[in-house]
Amino acid sequence: MTDVAKRVVVLGSGGSGLTAAIAAHDAGAQVTVYEKHDLVGGTTAWSGGMIWIPGNPHEAKLDVEDSREKALTYLMALSHDMIPQDLAEAFLDAGPAMVGHLEANGPVQFRPIPEFPDYHAEHAGGMPRGGRSLDCPLYPFEELGEWRDRVTRSPYYPDPRYSIFDSPLGQARPEPVAAAELERRAQHDERGSGQALIGRLLRACLDRGIEPVTGARALQLVLRDGAVRGVVIEIAGQEITVEADAVILATGGFEWDEDLKRAFLRGPMTHPVSIPTNTGDGLRMAMRIGAQLGNMREAWWMPVHEVPREDVSTGVVLVAGSRALPRSIMVNRKGRRFVNEAANYNAFGAAFHEHDVSAFDYANLPCWLVFDQGYIDDYGFGMMGGVPGEPPPQWVMRADGLAELARRLGLPQGALEATVERWNSMVAKGRDEDFSRGEAAHDIWWGDPAQRGSVAATLGPLEHGPYYAIEIKSGALGTKGGPKTDCNARVLDVDGAAIAGLYAAGNVMASAMGMTYGGPGGTIAPGMVFGFLAGCHAAGDPFFTGEVR
Repeated sequence: MTDVAKRVVVLGSGGSGLTAAIAAHDAGAQVTVYEKHDLVGGTTAWSGGMIWIPGNPHEAKLDVEDSREKALTYLMALSHDMIPQDLAEAFLDAGPAMVGHLEANGPVQFRPIPEFPDYHAEHAGGMPRGGRSLDCPLYPFEELGEWRDRVTRSPYYPDPRYSIFDSPLGQARPEPVAAAELERRAQHDERGSGQALIGRLLRACLDRGIEPVTGARALQLVLRDGAVRGVVIEIAGQEITVEADAVILATGGFEWDEDLKRAFLRGPMTHPVSIPTNTGDGLRMAMRIGAQLGNMREAWWMPVHEVPREDVSTGVVLVAGSRALPRSIMVNRKGRRFVNEAANYNAFGAAFHEHDVSAFDYANLPCWLVFDQGYIDDYGFGMMGGVPGEPPPQWVMRADGLAELARRLGLPQGALEATVERWNSMVAKGRDEDFSRGEAAHDIWWGDPAQRGSVAATLGPLEHGPYYAIEIKSGALGTKGGPKTDCNARVLDVDGAAIAGLYAAGNVMASAMGMTYGGPGGTIAPGMVFGFLAGCHAAGDPFFTGEVR
């Protein structure tokens, strides 16, 4: 630790930024956090709040076997030459330390999510029985005082009283939360998922005297003699220059900027589900001073469905577990299945980017999730958290028979019926011979919780009309490309040298995860870990000594 406290500015108040602020403060720095939005929390506050940390200290509570070597083997098996091994190792080394530091020095506490498998658990080093994913217990927002209403609310988890543990994701067969318990949680404003994570991180910052400055957009980095020495901030229409020894970019991705998406992404992404302030501010600032970019074509892909805004404020709903349920398939404009419908949402993005070279168009857009009345009877309209047996909203496409549904969707005559017939025949055999649906641990975890552990969790026939269809769009939780960094999260210039005083963490940086998504919480975890590394180094107390490992 240095004798003279360094001035560290953190731009962004999501999980990455708040973790960076805590780490920098605890390493001896004077820290200020600026947030573009009027509320704090970023997309982390909208999320399920899980973090994927191999080797985390809570794995000992579960009957699982993990190791650094096993986790590194797993990540590199998924790399496709897109994951720098030194950054993967930095993530694995610092992740458990970050969890330990946060838990030992404030209100941030985690718990393991038993049995939730890695997203590619069948690859070498994967964990089919889980153990690497953590979430935060419910947190009473009454403990935030005047800040309790200054955290952005999630449109995707509209009732904050529930946590991941109250859902089929957190437990194989969760017990319904009693009305009395929900009332107790409401009395103390107890919140779960991403709200719990941000609430705890924010409380840790406030306890350290770090109060985020909201409504403050970063415009430009101040560069002197090749080093970043501050940032220009716009507040209430006025521009001010904030002097600093280090600036940590934690401003999120560029998924809400059409020009940047058009310039960089590998395929269409029409429906981002992150906070709309993610317009690439950090990326542009880094580019202006010569930062080297990486992983620019990638995003944390997520299939979504567009709905009327009177039903959901954002106009979209996430289509995650609902497409893994039995009695449903997905078809493209040819009326054919084209993917393992139960595959993890990030990997699913590649199916939207497949190109038909003859038609010179994307082969699988538009596409639809097709399901039958048996799906509704068993699960309700799952995308909206429906009640089993309750009819779907009127805007959902429906028809008494498959031929009529196909006609309304504009599909080739006879194609949908043939596809459903083949699907039903494969279900009867207990094996998806076309796309291996149900053969991965992930598939049967996300399916019917009552059938968990069996292919019946995701394989089921379509046989009872009426039949329904909703169009699925290419969405994303955020982009994952930006300035390249070293193992201490220092931004690198075009020649590979560290730019003094500049750091990046979260979706603004070139993700250490390449094109993959390791497991539940695989988006937030790298952001927090590299935020932790950035904060330590910016304050003069580096986690890793020396130059790039």
